[in-house]
Order: sequence, then structure tokens, then C-alpha cells
Amino acid sequence: MKAAYYYGKQDIRIEEVPLPQIGDSDMLIKVKATAVCGTDLRIFKFGHFKIPEGDKRVLGHEIAGEIVKIGKNVKGYELGDRIATPPNIGCGHCTWCIKGLNQLCPDYEAFGISIDGGFAEYMRVPSDAIDRGNAILIPDSLSYEQAALCEPLSCTYNAYESVNTAPGDTVLIIGAGPIGACHVMINKMAGAGKIIVADISDARLKQIKQFGVDVTINSAETDLKTAVMRETDGIGCDVVITACSVPEIQTLSLELAARCGRINLFGGMPKGKEIVPLNTNLIHYNELQVVATTGSSIEDFYQAMRIAASGKINLGALATARFNIDDIIQAFDYALCGQGMKALIIMD
Repeated sequence: MKAAYYYGKQDIRIEEVPLPQIGDSDMLIKVKATAVCGTDLRIFKFGHFKIPEGDKRVLGHEIAGEIVKIGKNVKGYELGDRIATPPNIGCGHCTWCIKGLNQLCPDYEAFGISIDGGFAEYMRVPSDAIDRGNAILIPDSLSYEQAALCEPLSCTYNAYESVNTAPGDTVLIIGAGPIGACHVMINKMAGAGKIIVADISDARLKQIKQFGVDVTINSAETDLKTAVMRETDGIGCDVVITACSVPEIQTLSLELAARCGRINLFGGMPKGKEIVPLNTNLIHYNELQVVATTGSSIEDFYQAMRIAASGKINLGALATARFNIDDIIQAFDYALCGQGMKALIIMD
């Protein structure tokens, strides 16, 4: 089979390798679609602490495929079943796993990070992943592409639950990339009265309109606070989501929220920029709720898949470019350029 191996920073090589061997409690899937995520790009550029120097790894964690081999001890699945694989595999017994927060497990494993992921024609699904719910049957109404894209949708569902968007709320999403589009779809479904999206890219702002945005703001050309206050009659937004990794935006978010507003600091900061000044008087006197979410739980993934399967959102529209595995560097370049939304690696 073909697999794209990450050997180190800026070093990915396509190799012909044997199919992964599975044990009696494992499964083998034929990968059908794997989406390129910002995490893949960060690993490619900067590395990852769970991939020691000298090791190699198949990246890719937004995965959907078909079961082609199954261990004799595996129950509840059959050959030919279509599955998606939430990436974070919790240990199963720590405080956070017991609470259902597998994404916060300090000893997590993850497809495409600590174990081989989806940028390959076949992928082993280990017994721990099966036992802990990381192999989810895909509803008939979803394509493999849509199922792979349920992973980013699940992360934004987690954020939605933290801010509890209510019908009529004005929601500001800062960042018009694929994650921003998922935030738009989730909040639109929740009944947001007005959705405002800000970004510095006209191309991204133009594309994101199709997902149900009411107002777009190019914050490179227009003062963001002035524009937001104009759109909200000086009140500010009920919900603010910072879907970008810009420290100044986190600081500004407090000034963009209405009284009793809810703010989700969704985008993590790069190393060296983690300390962000916040005016805590704004939090105190305006009774703001400032929260953050990272990744998603197995339950979040199930919920995202249910939403996608309902047909009430256009998740498939996120896929704006498709590549084969031999062209994975071109797929990464496409994802980095910011002109489209999601790049997918499609296996025949």
C-alpha cells in the first residue's frame, strides 16, 4: 500500500509498505477520505512532542473508511461497515475519561499523532480505540467525505455547548476558515439571529457567505470594534468566538461582547505567545462569561455526525479541493494558502 510518512519538519515521503498487521482485537480499514487539518500543517512545519525525533508517522486524523479486515474478538462490527474515527483515544480510567472528556486525557493517544493515521491507503484501528468508542458507524445518508469532516464539526459543537447560543443571539466569529464555517453552521442551526464573521482575507470572507453568514467584516480594512458596534446598535455581541490564533483578538474579544455575553477562546496560541493581557474589569462589570474548548469528546463527535446526517447543514461544501496521496504536499500547500476551505486526500 501507499502511505505518506512524516519523518521530521518539512519532510513527508510517499512509500510503498506492507498492509498493517492486526491482532485478534483490532480492525483494518481501507481509508476512503482524510481531510487536511491545521494540526497536520503545524506538525509538518514545527513537529510534535508525541513524535520523537528519528521516528516516522503517518499523519491525518480526520478519517473515514471501510472495514476490510476484522479480528475474531471484535464485536459489533462487520466487514464492509463504514466508520469514522474520532482521533483522541483516552486511557479509559483517568478522571477526565470517566467524565467523558477523552480529549482532556493526559495520557491520550491519537490517530495521526502518536499512532499512524489516515494519510495511507489502509489504517489499523487498535483494540483500545474500538473499546473506547473511537470507531463510529457512518449513517447511510453521509458520504465518506462528509464523515471525515465531522471531526472539525465536532470541535465546534463542543464550543457551541460552552456558549449555549440561543435563538435570536448575535454571534461574532473571528476567523473565516473551515473551522469558522463549522461555527457558522452550528450557530445557524441553534437559531442565531445574526451571524457576523470577521477575517483579513476577502477570499475566505466571500466563501464563507454560503454557510449562512449575515455580515462579513474585513478587519484588515475596517476597525473591527467600530464595525461590530455599528452592526449591533452599540450593544455588542451575545456570543464571540475567536477562531484564530491571534493574541490581540483574544484581548479585543472582551470589548466586542455585549453585557452578559459569552466568549469562547477557541484558537490556541503559538508557543511564545501564550500570555495574553485581558481587561478583567470588562469581565467583572459586564458579567462576561469567558470560556475555552479544545478538541472534542466522543459524545461531541456522535452529536456532530447526527447533525450532519440530518441534512440540515451543508457540511460537504467544506471540501473545496481533492488530491490523491501522491500529491499530499500539494494538498498541504493548498491548505496553507488560505484560498479554499478543506483539502481532502481521497483514496480510490
